[in-house]
Order: sequence, then C-alpha cells, then structure tokens
Amino acid sequence: MVMIRLIIFMLIMIMLPIISANSQSHQNITLGSVLTAGDENATWISPSGEFAFGFRQVKVNGYLLAVVFAKTSQRTIAWSANGDHVAEIGSKVQLSEDGSQLVLTGPNGRRIWAANFSGSGVAHGAMLDTGNFVLVGKDSKFLWQSFNEPTDTLLPEQVLNQNGSLFSSLNETDHSRGQFKLIMQADNNLVLYTLNYPFEDINGPAYWASNTVSKGISQAIFNESGYFFVVYQNGTINNVFSQAVNSSKFYKRLTLDIDGVLRLYVHPKPASTDDFWSVHGFIPPNICEVVGGNRGGGVCGYNSVCTLVDHRPECRCPDGYSFWDTRNKMAGCKPDFTRQGCNRNSTGGFKLVELNSTEWPDSEYEYYGSVSEDMCSESCLKDCFCDAAFFRNGECWKNSIPLRHGRFNPVRGGKTWMKLPGNK
Repeated sequence: MVMIRLIIFMLIMIMLPIISANSQSHQNITLGSVLTAGDENATWISPSGEFAFGFRQVKVNGYLLAVVFAKTSQRTIAWSANGDHVAEIGSKVQLSEDGSQLVLTGPNGRRIWAANFSGSGVAHGAMLDTGNFVLVGKDSKFLWQSFNEPTDTLLPEQVLNQNGSLFSSLNETDHSRGQFKLIMQADNNLVLYTLNYPFEDINGPAYWASNTVSKGISQAIFNESGYFFVVYQNGTINNVFSQAVNSSKFYKRLTLDIDGVLRLYVHPKPASTDDFWSVHGFIPPNICEVVGGNRGGGVCGYNSVCTLVDHRPECRCPDGYSFWDTRNKMAGCKPDFTRQGCNRNSTGGFKLVELNSTEWPDSEYEYYGSVSEDMCSESCLKDCFCDAAFFRNGECWKNSIPLRHGRFNPVRGGKTWMKLPGNK
C-alpha cells in the first residue's frame, strides 16, 4: 500500500507540470509586444477568451497588471504583479525584443515590476486557458509562470509548493499585501497566520492549520473539480476542501479574502451580467473566534467587535467609539471622548455601560478570582487604567485600550462593561 501511494504521489508530481505545459493550446505573444495602461484593448487573451493578461483599472489613474476572468462582468482579478505599486495611465508592459525580460514601467520609464527568470531567453509569451500566464523558452519549457507567484488566489491546476504562500489584499480597492497569510510550510503543515501589517512578520500562533506535520516533500493542490488537498511524499492525501464542483459549468477560484478567510468561489458558465461569485466552502468556520494572541488587532482592528453575520465577519464599534477610517471598517475604532485621567481621586464624570455577549479576551492586564459582579465593576470604575471589564462565574478581567480581538458571542455568557463619560 505504501508503494502504491508513493507511485501515485510521484505521478502527480510528474504529470502536473506536463499537463500545464503541453495540453494547453495557446496563442503566442511575440517578442517586442507592448500593452499600455489606459488603452481599452490593453490585454492578451487566452484561446477560449476566459482569461486575459493586461491592465485592470482599480482606482482613478491606478492600474494593476493582472490576470482576470475576462468573461465575468466584474473582470475578477486572479493574479496581479504590482499590488503594492499601482501603475499610472500610460504605463507599459513589454516583452523585450531580445526575450531577456518582461517588464512593467511607468510613464516616466521607471521600472515598477519585472518577471524574474533565468535561461537562454524567452521565445514567446502566452495566456493559457488555465489562467496561467507563461513565458516560454526556446526549448518549449516555461521559464516563468504566474502560477508560481500567486497573490491572494489559486486557480484550478495551481499548486502551492513548500514555502509557497498566499497573502490577502489590504482591502477591496487596495491590492497591496494585507494582514493575513496562507503558507505551505517546510514541515508540510498548511497554516493561516495574521501579520503585523504593514510588515510581514507573523503575529503569533496560526489561527488555522491542517495539522499534518511530516517529513519529505509535499504540495497543496487545487484541482479542476474544486478539491483543495495536500499530497505527501508517502502518497497520503489530506483534504482541505472536499466539496465537488461540476468542472465544466463553473469558473472556480480559491481566495484568501481581506478578512482572513480562505474561500472557495464558483461562478456559472457562460457568464452573464446577472451572475456573481458564490461561496462553496470556507475555512475557518468562525474567524471571529479563532484569531487571537497578544499582538495585533485581529480581523476588525483595535477597540472593535467582530460579529459573524451570514458566515462573514462584520466589524462594529462599541458605544462611545467610532471607526477611525469609515472607508475601512476593519481598521479599528477610536474613542470619541477623553479617557479618564489618573490624577482624579474619584469616579466622578465616568460610568460603566453594559454590553451584551461581548468580550476582548486578549486585552486583560489584571485578573481577580472569587469576586462578585459588583466588586468587578467597582474595581474598574475606580481604576484609571481600566477601560473595560469582563465578569463571568466569579472571575473578573480588567482591560485597557487598545482592546484586542473583540468578539460577540451570545453562547459564552458573562457580562462586559465599557467605561464612558457620564454620571453613574
């Protein structure tokens, strides 16, 4: 049985690149070809017309060099080259005359991005029907391919090798790297992390993991049927998503969304203006409950409350607080009052307001056991460092802003108070 699994694994590893390279018909993009941002025809199309490589406008005078689902009304982005540095109108991408580079430059000639490859030179480029944009060498092998440098999305037939990763976008309109990361670790564990934005260091423990640490080589594979699984060197297959999708009737994509949830999306074929992407599966089940730790603001940012609505996190501000960026409700909340000063000798001018089923489990600076509800609330009211308190079953936690990983959970029970200006 072990030998059979090993043979299966080796066949998968061998056949995937062969299938991608040789079974895809494509139209050659010749050396010297150029696309210009702002040109309505600035795309290179796959033979079926389902995917396009070129410029996709994302804001006023802001363009991404991207692979898009060309037949969907939203022209959904599957891959992008320059999410951290959008290009201005008049920017150009060119496959050089000598085949030495594919380079994106601004209207002033400044280099924004370039494909990194080695070899004797490119013979031509191609936009494949898989959604993979490739640079093909003179020996017909791929010198570079977008499938090897995913951004926030995997397409069917795409693979995450060891240390391969996806990064969420910052928000719906800003496609720079955001706060969440999916990585196929060298220990073969597929994990989701929060990041210390705007840097890329990890904010503590993973909030989801496949828990499949092992030795040897492994890959995470998203296949045409909509299955997402990890294949290990001994032939073992571990399913991440196992919801089958009719491969011929739907477009499919696996996207790490801006809220840190990895979702499997499907879209009907042929596409029409009335169609949209629907969710066919997702992990983790409740992002509000699993993101934690002593660093970072979590899904909704500091001082906010994460609530699951229709399987999606919704960010809210508690009484007395408001979003510090109304255009990005995941950026956290700010107090709309001057906090209690420590030069006061009394509780005058402040009161505690009760919140239902709300807690900030990673913001406590002081804990009391075997106390009453009144003792807990009075201790917070008299403490100039206390901005909120949580009481449950004789235990009391006092919290100070910034409040981390707030969440609404009517099942867990307990009582929370926020300290706000006003009389008791």
